[in-house]
Amino acid sequence: MPIDKTESPPAGGERETRLADALSERYLAYALSTITARSLPDVRDGLKPVHRRLLWAMHQLRLDPEAGFKKCARIVGDVMGKYHPHGDSSIYEALVRQAQEFAARYPLVEGQGNFGNIDGDNAAAMRYTEARLTQVAQAMLDGIEENAVDFRATYDGEEREPVVLPAAFPNLLANGAAGIAVGMATSIPPHNAGELCDAALALIQDPKADLLAHIRGPDFPTGGVLVEPPEAIREAYETGRGGFRVRARWEREALKNGTWQIVVTEIPYQVQKAKLIEQIAQLLEEKKLPLLGDVRDESTDVVRLVLEPKSRTVEPAVLMETLFRATALEFRFPLNMNVLDAERTPRVMSLREVLRAWLDHRHIVLVRRTEHRLAAIARRLEILDGYLIAYLNLDEVIRIIRTEDEPKPELMKAFGLTDLQAESILNMRLRSLRKLEEMEIRKEHKKLSAEQKRLQGLMGSEKKRWDAIAEEIAATRAKFGDGALGRRRTETGRLLPAVLVDETAFVEREPITVILSEKGWIRAQKGHIPLDGEIRFKEGDSLLVALHAETTDRIVVFATNGKAYTLKADALPRGRGDGQPVRLIVELTNEDAVVAMFVHRDGQRFLVAASDGKGFIVKGEDLLAEKRTGKQVLNVDPPTEAALCVPADGDSVAVIGENRKLLVFPIEQVPEMTRGRGVQLQAYRDGGLSDAKVFTRAEGLSWTLGGRTRTETDLRPWLGNRAGAGKAPPNGFPRGNRFE
Repeated sequence: MPIDKTESPPAGGERETRLADALSERYLAYALSTITARSLPDVRDGLKPVHRRLLWAMHQLRLDPEAGFKKCARIVGDVMGKYHPHGDSSIYEALVRQAQEFAARYPLVEGQGNFGNIDGDNAAAMRYTEARLTQVAQAMLDGIEENAVDFRATYDGEEREPVVLPAAFPNLLANGAAGIAVGMATSIPPHNAGELCDAALALIQDPKADLLAHIRGPDFPTGGVLVEPPEAIREAYETGRGGFRVRARWEREALKNGTWQIVVTEIPYQVQKAKLIEQIAQLLEEKKLPLLGDVRDESTDVVRLVLEPKSRTVEPAVLMETLFRATALEFRFPLNMNVLDAERTPRVMSLREVLRAWLDHRHIVLVRRTEHRLAAIARRLEILDGYLIAYLNLDEVIRIIRTEDEPKPELMKAFGLTDLQAESILNMRLRSLRKLEEMEIRKEHKKLSAEQKRLQGLMGSEKKRWDAIAEEIAATRAKFGDGALGRRRTETGRLLPAVLVDETAFVEREPITVILSEKGWIRAQKGHIPLDGEIRFKEGDSLLVALHAETTDRIVVFATNGKAYTLKADALPRGRGDGQPVRLIVELTNEDAVVAMFVHRDGQRFLVAASDGKGFIVKGEDLLAEKRTGKQVLNVDPPTEAALCVPADGDSVAVIGENRKLLVFPIEQVPEMTRGRGVQLQAYRDGGLSDAKVFTRAEGLSWTLGGRTRTETDLRPWLGNRAGAGKAPPNGFPRGNRFE
C-alpha cells in the first residue's frame, strides 16, 4: 500500500498515513488546545481556564469573603482532581499570583500566610498558606447559580464547570493578562476599574464615545509614572498593539550641609526589587554609572530605595535620567490585546472592542438571569394559586385527603389543579392552614406578580435592559472605583522632562591609549603610555596606529572601502592581552584594511581621497556612524581604494603621486561634501595617489626623513591648480613618497 494513501480504518482498526500529515494534525491539535484552553484569556471574564476553575472550586467550597480561610493545599487538590488535570505547582502559582497585591491590581483571592513579596521571594508551600475569595471575585461569580452562563462537563465527565463567569467586574482590563501560546501571545496591562466603568457607561450612551476621556492609561498595582506620549497611548488602544513606558516614582530628599539623596518610593510593574538593586550595584561596580555613589535598600512594607550621588553638584534629574536609561527603573510594558472572543476565536481587539464585548456579555447574562427568575416566579405563582384554591375550599380538600386512596388525581379533578399545584398542597404542613398564612400567601402573590410584570417589561425593552446594565456598572463603580483599592496608583499626564544627558555621563572618564596593529588587532591600555615606547604584539605583527584618548571618546576608523566606523572607547578590549580583531567589532571584510584612526573632536574637518586621486573635504561629524556596518563616505569602485583621511587644518593642499610628482594648490579648490567621489586632486598618466597633506602655506610644507623634520617655505615651483600634474619634489623628499 502506498505510504501517502489514507483510508478510513475499520472499526477498532488502523489506517496508514504520511508521517508529516500525522505530525501536522497532532501539532495543530496541540496548538489549538494551548491557545483556547490554556494561554489566552476570554474577553468576557478576562480569565484563563486555570483561574476560572480556581474561583469556581473556591465558590463550591463556600470560601466567600465572610467565610473562614481554607488551606491552599485543599483548594489546589480540588481544582486538580475535579477540573484541571495539570501539575499542582502551576495551579498553586496561579492561585498565589491572584492573591499578590503587587501582582494583581484587584486581587481575586485573599491570602493568609506568606504569599511572596516584591523582591521576588516565592510563597510558602501550599500546606502552610490559606485563602478565600475577595469581594471582586464574588462580583465575578454573581449570578452563576441563576443560569447566567453555560456549563460543560469536566475532563472526566463526573463534574460540571462554567464555560465563562458572569463577570459583573471588568476583569480583563482591570487586572490585565499575560500568556504565550503557540504562534501567538497576549499582554494586557491592568487598568483602573473606576475609569473602566465610566468608559463603559459612556459607551452605553454613545457607541462612538471617546473612551480615552475616561481611561487615562494603565494603572499598575505598584504605581509608578506613565511617561508614554498621549498620541502613542491612543494609537495603542485603537490598534490593540503598542506599549507603555513606566518610570519609578522618586523624590529629592535634602540632608545636612547641602547634601541630598534620591529616594525611590515606587518601582515599575513586574520589576523585582532585589534584582533591580543587584543590577544597579553591578553597573556601579563596572563603573557605568559615574554619577551615582551608592545604592541602599531601606524598604519595610513600603518601597524605599536610597540613591546617593557621587557629588552634590550633580543635578538630580540628570542622575535619574542616566538610571532610567541604564536600569529597570524605566520599563516598557507591551500591549497586545490578543484574546478569545465570544466565539472562542483568538484575535487582537481594540480597547473599544474589548469593552463592547464585556458589555454584550453582561447583556446576555442579564437576559439569562431574567429568564431564570421569570421561570422561578411563574412556578411559585402557580403554587400560590393552588394554595389559594385550597384555602377557599379547605373543608373539601381535607375530606378528599382523608377519604381518598389517591387524593392527588381527585384534587386535580375537583378543582382543576395542575400536577405541581396538587403535589404542593399535599406537601403542605398542617400549621400552614392558619388564617395568617393565607394572608402571607396573598401578600407574596401580589409581590411576585408585580416583579413578574417588571421583568416582563424589562425583557420587552432593550433600552430598559441597557439601563439596568448601566445601574449594575454604576454599583460596581461605587464599590470598587473609590477608596484605597480603587484610587489610581499610576500617575499619568506627565510629559518627559527635557533633560539633556550626554552619553559620556554613563562612562567614567579615564585616560587610555588605543593601539591598532598592522594585522587589525585593537586594544586599549590604561593611562597615556609613551607612543614611542615599546609595545608588544603577536609574532609577525607590528604597530599601525597608537593614540591617546579617554574612555568617553569616540574613535573613528576609516577603511579602504571608503567607509567610516565609530568605536566607543570604553567598549574597546582592555588589559595586557593582544586585544580583539577590529573586524569583529565592526563589519569590515578581510579584503579591506584600516587607512586611518583618530579621536573624534567637534569642529574637525578631514581630507579624504582615493587611490585614483579623487577626493573632497568632509566634516568630522559626517564620519560618525551609529551602526556596525559603518557609513559610506568616499565612493570607490575596485580596484580603486580609499587611500587617506588626513586633518584638513590649513589653507593649502600638497599632493604627491606614485609618479613622484608634487602639486600644491589652495584648499578652496576642494569642495566640502558629506558623501561622493569628490574631484580630481592631481592628474596621473601612470600610477595613482601616494599621499596628501593639508598645511598652512605661511608656515611652509614639512615632511619627516630619518627621524628629522624638514620644512620647505618656497613652494612657488610646485604651486598650481587642482588636477594639475605637478613637478618633482624638492631634494631630500622621502623616496617612499610620504609626508610622514
